[in-house]
Amino acid sequence: MRRDRSDAFSCRYRVAGDTLIVDLGGRMRVLSSAPRGGGLRTTRYILNHQVRANPAGQGSRQNWEHPSRYLRRIAGTLGVEQDCVGLMTAVPMTQVVTCRDVRDGIWVECFATVGVTNAVRAGEIPRREESRMSAGTAGTINLILVTNMCLAVSALVGAVQVATESKTGVLRDHAVPSWTGRPGATGTGTDAVVVASALRGNGPWHAYAGTHTEIGSMIGQVVAECLLQGLKLATQWADAHHP
Repeated sequence: MRRDRSDAFSCRYRVAGDTLIVDLGGRMRVLSSAPRGGGLRTTRYILNHQVRANPAGQGSRQNWEHPSRYLRRIAGTLGVEQDCVGLMTAVPMTQVVTCRDVRDGIWVECFATVGVTNAVRAGEIPRREESRMSAGTAGTINLILVTNMCLAVSALVGAVQVATESKTGVLRDHAVPSWTGRPGATGTGTDAVVVASALRGNGPWHAYAGTHTEIGSMIGQVVAECLLQGLKLATQWADAHHP
């Protein structure tokens, strides 16, 4: 995989306090499971905001009952358009990891924060308190993917699928356990994923993004590398906060 930043790059990012701000440089089509602006929409900005790991009983309960409104306020304080897509996590923004792949003029960039204290194996019966938990728990794995390709809606769904497969593969390869102690965690109970692609006419169009495609291969690579970097930081962070 090539990490070449010498070519034109339309998305920029910065960390402002507790928030990662990804500036796409213009409006792009975004598919996500984000608490703010989730679903399919166009936007210029994607936020990943750090919150406290255990807000209950700390005077911030209203923020957790209405995460979309909370993130809208955060966007406003940062001078970001309020139609942004916004994520929450308890992982500090000092632990943002990034990876980029470039092949024949096509690029994919991944931004991730990785925490696994809330890891779960798909199919397990959820904890009773999880219905009251927000996406800001310590265990969240937040993935943001940006590409200069113009992906059909079905390809955006395929990109989410490949990102999830890649994430799960790394977790299984590294024997990350579920919170129950069972082996084989597939993710966490509050993971979120965002995929942003160029609007039609602004990039090469593609109808597919599965694992047999070049773009799918690139997505799998950058997500896997971010997970590998993030797992190392997640272990250090968990050790520091849960002696």
